[in-house]
Amino acid sequence: MAMLEIKNIHKSFRTYDEKPHFHIGPFPRGHARRVIRTLDVLRGVDLTVEKGDVVAILGPSGSGKTTLLRCLNFLEPTDSGSLTFDGETFDLSRISGADIARLRKKTAFVFQNYNLFRNKTALQNVTEGLVVARKMPKAEADAIGRKMLEKVGLADRADAYPRQLSGGQQQRVAIARALATDPEIIYFDEPTSALDPELTGEVLSVMRQLAEEGMTMLVVTHEMGFARNVSSKTVFMENGVVVEQAPSQEFFANPKEERTREFLQKISQHA
Repeated sequence: MAMLEIKNIHKSFRTYDEKPHFHIGPFPRGHARRVIRTLDVLRGVDLTVEKGDVVAILGPSGSGKTTLLRCLNFLEPTDSGSLTFDGETFDLSRISGADIARLRKKTAFVFQNYNLFRNKTALQNVTEGLVVARKMPKAEADAIGRKMLEKVGLADRADAYPRQLSGGQQQRVAIARALATDPEIIYFDEPTSALDPELTGEVLSVMRQLAEEGMTMLVVTHEMGFARNVSSKTVFMENGVVVEQAPSQEFFANPKEERTREFLQKISQHA
């Protein structure tokens, strides 16, 4: 049985006229915003993730990759579609707050720009969710936090504040924070896009280690080397749909779709 399966995910963003439009009648009764543009960002996405999979999601800017991750972790509401997690299926258009909270306890999210608390140390950033959200005793949370910082190579930086850390170190703190909650799956949203090449390597090294240990990961990325050599499955998205998906070795060696071949060729020319 798949750990995660999504079917027919749809998501649109609407742009509203800023000017008020008064109701027709002898007296105005407030105003209503008028939709002037609808942008369909996800147009029927299907995806299956098995336990231990490392799935790389590729695609040009605006293809819907990040929106898909945000919908899966309920950072964005989904218009329609279903999600099955650990054998339990949910209608994403009407999922309850209680179910969202329960599912989030099984997942973690690593953001593109770290999202660390600037006024808290690396250790406090890792333990904040354990203490505040999960009501874990501080001593127990600190022990877990130090263990996770050691895992990402930052045991000696536990008392450092984000301003005292490089971008790569901050992202590794963010990964430690994700690991501290013992998730079943981690969503990574372009975790190296804000980093220079040298710092990118240290973050990818941690992710490679997690993959070798069997952590299930869904990774939106532009790092072709990671997708080719670390991920077990690669997905190519464009215009809100999955154009092609296949085991990573097969995806890169023999892409089936012309648009996939064009994308990979363009990426290789700029590498």
